[in-house]
This record gives sequence, C-alpha cells and structure tokens, in this order.
Amino acid sequence: MPVRQRANRYGLAEVLEISPTQPAPSEIRRVARWIRGGAVVAIPTDTVYGLAADPFNERAVAEIFRVKRRQETLPILLLIDSADRVDDLASIRPTAFRRLASRFWPGPLTIVLPASGRISEAVTAGTGSVAVRQPSSAFVRALARAVGGTLTGTSANISGRPACLSASQVIRQLGASVPYIVNGGFSRVRRPSTIVDLTGEPRILREGAIPGRLVLDSL
Repeated sequence: MPVRQRANRYGLAEVLEISPTQPAPSEIRRVARWIRGGAVVAIPTDTVYGLAADPFNERAVAEIFRVKRRQETLPILLLIDSADRVDDLASIRPTAFRRLASRFWPGPLTIVLPASGRISEAVTAGTGSVAVRQPSSAFVRALARAVGGTLTGTSANISGRPACLSASQVIRQLGASVPYIVNGGFSRVRRPSTIVDLTGEPRILREGAIPGRLVLDSL
C-alpha cells in the first residue's frame, strides 16, 4: 500500500496508490476512515477524478465548495454502491428511472430525481432534487459501501477549469487544498458522466460519456 506525501496547507497530503480494478480491502478501509472522519478525498472514478466525502456531514460538504471555489447555488451529485440505494435518496423512482438504471448502470449516467427528506439543502442547493449515479468503478462502489452506501462525486477540479484525468492533475489544481489523494492511474473515460433530469419531462442537462440521444431513446 504505497503512500507518498505532498506538501499542502494541511502539512503533508497523503497520496495513496491503488489498483482501481482490484483494490485491496485494506486500501478501501483506509480511505473509508478518512471519509468517515470528515475529510474530502480526491479519488479516481470510472470517468474523471472526483471529490469524495460524506454527503450527510455538512462540514465536509461545505469543504467541497471551498476546495472547488464553487457557488453554493450548484448541487453536488452523489455516487452510490447499488441502485437500491436510491430508495433512501429520492422521494420517487419513476418508470423512466428503472429503464435507464437497468440499461446504463453501473456506468457514466447521472440521473436527477426528486430528493428525499434525508438529503440536505447543502447537497441539493435548494433545488429539491438529487443527482445520483452508480459508477462502474469497483473501487468507488466498494468505498461507498464501506461508508454507508453513498459518497459525494463532484469532479475534483476548481470550478470552471478542466476536469482532472490523473492524480498529478489533481495535485496541480487542488494539491494545496485536499489532505488525501488516491492515485488510481489515468482516467480511461476522459469525459464526465451524462446527466439526465427526470424530475419532469426527461431532458439532458449535460452531454457526457453517453450520447444524450441514446439516453432519451431508451425511455
């Protein structure tokens, strides 16, 4: 479990080297401890690198906004270990959700649904909706499971700047702001997830790794 250290405002950041396809249980436990302790951790996902934190810890969520220099009027998407987790996060699961989840999950499709009462306004940005995704990354799903099933998954970059495709890019953009970085190599998918909104008439909010037309044609 190689760990390197890089100087940042916390003193020395820990950079943990992992295999994103076959992560060791000890590595998952280590990162889960960081997150349960309230830290924001830069991690590799199945798309670009993301910022993982406990979405039910309001201090951790506030730290994400600080790290990204992000407006608090923008919601934060969530990564889940299983599609069944949506029952806790969304107030309803429309038929369109079931169709899309069965076809594109695990994978790079984020689905926006009406939020349940469990989700704070810090995550929804007062929109009343929640964006969720089950990633294809074995590491991220296992990590989410280790911390209760749900992680934040917003991209690990300064708002308005390009998404990071490697740990070294995260270090260049955010290395002075995050205490822990997980290095899982270079992103295989170089685009963020596609986002589809199902809170009303289905519509594509962001074109990403999956063509929006393919998503809408699946409904």
